[in-house]
Amino acid sequence: MMYLDFFGLREAPFGLTPDTAFYYNNPSHQEALNTLLIALQMGEGFIKLTGEVGTGKTLLCRKLLRELADDASFVTAYIPNPALKATALRYALADELGISYHRNMGQHKVMQMINDRLVEEKAAGRKVVLIIDEAQALPGDCLEAVRLLTNLETEKSKLLQVVLFGQPELDLHLGRPSVRQLRQRITFSYVLAPMDVPAIAGYLSHRLAIAGYQGPRLFPPPLVREISRVCQGVPRVVNIVAHKCLLAAYGEGRAQISRRHLRRAIEDTESLRRHAPICLKRVSMALGGALSAGAAAFGAFALLGKG
Repeated sequence: MMYLDFFGLREAPFGLTPDTAFYYNNPSHQEALNTLLIALQMGEGFIKLTGEVGTGKTLLCRKLLRELADDASFVTAYIPNPALKATALRYALADELGISYHRNMGQHKVMQMINDRLVEEKAAGRKVVLIIDEAQALPGDCLEAVRLLTNLETEKSKLLQVVLFGQPELDLHLGRPSVRQLRQRITFSYVLAPMDVPAIAGYLSHRLAIAGYQGPRLFPPPLVREISRVCQGVPRVVNIVAHKCLLAAYGEGRAQISRRHLRRAIEDTESLRRHAPICLKRVSMALGGALSAGAAAFGAFALLGKG
């Protein structure tokens, strides 16, 4: 990326791909992670976490997977794309548990093999956790299949725990009368909150430090407050704006982000243009001129603006 050497960075600090190396313990995310870990240690059957688009659910999901991978008492099964039929969901769970089966095997037999594996793990002192990301995309028959999976139990405990990560639409799906049995089984629930100003300040500094930055503060406090206002505390949007700010500053050869750079970044981000009272054409021309030595960077603006 064009500005890495200019700012003394090893890697891009504000990428959109969830990377646990950049995980930041802001209060809401840390409380959510603690809630999930405690609930799983207690053996709760169903746990739900929801948050708006871009609030860091997938990153938190991957952080949870890493935490559980470091604990020998847990076995995890991860389904990142739940837009499946109920049959495919069972096959996916069997695959995650390392179960070998014939693809033409009947569902009853597959379920028996899953149950046998869960019993084996339980006898070995391990808890099995099924983690489903983007759970708002689960079709109705899949939600019912997930509920039936949690019927697998011994006399004293569940053989399978389920964690659902999803957008607020997940609550609408769970509110339907047809899935009320599943809804009643959710014992722990958490809603991710947007980051406040102190959290965003720490978030920006943290990601820059992880990426190798060692210079003076790049984002002065007044700009952090403005970023918080226009991005509404959403980490993904903060990443997009911060990245564009670095590009704009690099294009001018500036070592610190100014309000001018922030305004250009906001105006170049389609979902945020209402926050910047400046002419799009004038800003785009100015930004294009500032980056004339590296026109490819301006193309990256447009690409990220669609994210």
